Amino acid sequence: MSDTLASDNELGTFLRTRREAVAPAEVGLPAGSRRRTPGLRRSELATLAGISVEYLTRLEQGRDRRPSAQVLGALADALRLSMEERMHLNYAANAAEGASLFPCPKARPVTQAVRPTVRALLETLEPTPAVLVNHLTGVLAHTGGYARVFGAVGALDGAEPNLARYVFTDGRSRAAYPDWDRVADEMASWIRQVCSMDQPPVPQLVRDLTIGAGAAFSKRVESQPAFVPRTGLQRLHHPEAGELRLSYEALELPPDDGQRLLVYLPADDATAAALDLLAGRRPGGLRAVNA
Repeated sequence: MSDTLASDNELGTFLRTRREAVAPAEVGLPAGSRRRTPGLRRSELATLAGISVEYLTRLEQGRDRRPSAQVLGALADALRLSMEERMHLNYAANAAEGASLFPCPKARPVTQAVRPTVRALLETLEPTPAVLVNHLTGVLAHTGGYARVFGAVGALDGAEPNLARYVFTDGRSRAAYPDWDRVADEMASWIRQVCSMDQPPVPQLVRDLTIGAGAAFSKRVESQPAFVPRTGLQRLHHPEAGELRLSYEALELPPDDGQRLLVYLPADDATAAALDLLAGRRPGGLRAVNA
């Protein structure tokens, strides 16, 4: 499974998924009534980037792995890639030529310890929902605000909660996330991003998820590029508060920690009021960031 996760066609997969994520209107094209492809057609992207459809097809299928910097730049412009996405495109192109896509130490440990300063940081974030996870998505620590929101949908159940296990193997996650498919895609990308595929805990997690979730996990982890958005919007259906719209930031701790801090902020006034109510606070304690 580790060989499968270290995709033979990371560049092609990234180009295809980004192409399918761009709405025609975003690049000034009509949507049309008979569009079978989500996002842009190959012909449309090829025209925008100034390359042939045949060449784009070879890139996406992995039959050509040496695009020039000019071609990559044109594709990045046509796809409206962010700076982080452009960096990943470059990494994927280097990997296609035999370079390591995610250079990192082979013996990267699965960290369980939480440094005192990180615990103190979590305390200062109260009552904001925030959680600290290791690179296998195992939950190491969290705020009370996170427990009130995500604990209520079962994400913290069990002796060793794990976000990937929850998303793929706990049926409650599909009810909790109205956009479950997108959440699952991003979680599969996260698993692909793990560097030390030869460490026992990593293939074990992949095996457990493959058996526990079947194609819902295995097909995603084989097709999704190893690119995880570090900011975005997540919708969650809370059993008491109803639908919450949460803006999130994923903050990487130093490499030796192998940990990520996920912080969730209310994206509108209704969510801000709901979070205050769950925390037993007077309205206005948490302000919406994208109202």
